[in-house]
Amino acid sequence: MSTSKAPLNKIIYVDPKRCIGCHGCEVACAVSHSEATGVFEAVGMTGLFSRTHVVAVDGASVPMQCRHCEDAPCTKVCPTGSMRQAGHTGSVSIDEQTCIGCKLCTMVCPFGVVTVVNRPVAGGRTNGGVATKCDLCADWRAANGKEVTACQEACMTKAIGLVDLTRYREAMVRARAAEIAQAHRSLRITL
Repeated sequence: MSTSKAPLNKIIYVDPKRCIGCHGCEVACAVSHSEATGVFEAVGMTGLFSRTHVVAVDGASVPMQCRHCEDAPCTKVCPTGSMRQAGHTGSVSIDEQTCIGCKLCTMVCPFGVVTVVNRPVAGGRTNGGVATKCDLCADWRAANGKEVTACQEACMTKAIGLVDLTRYREAMVRARAAEIAQAHRSLRITL
């Protein structure tokens, strides 16, 4: 177990065995990134957009969102520096004021979860397109004193969790070690 005092690098972990594909995480995401105070108020709003998308594949449902890659390719190709990676947490964020909507980030995202969205602005025009992706609900969590993301809070089956990457990696190593140990129990090799 790691005893490092490094800042937490939070990621969203999804357990596909628990996800029932209800799309509640999508609704919660869209509402948390809007001016609405709740779902019913948000229903009549235009321009709502979820930053997580439930994908059904091979009999399972998986909410897909930004993985906040360690060496995020979207931050490397952004010509304006709008796509940034925080050194202290590793999270990837977008400065929407400087984004020019060039779509380079959408082309290099290995998970296909960065989208350029045209939002309505005054005068009936759009903003011309701004990159949008999961931001781990940073503003929403700060404004509401939350430790969890909106999608995690909304998930009735607890399929979504905000976990520290170091804890995730340690659990992954233990799981792979258990698989190797199980596989070797029936081997008869003399060393």
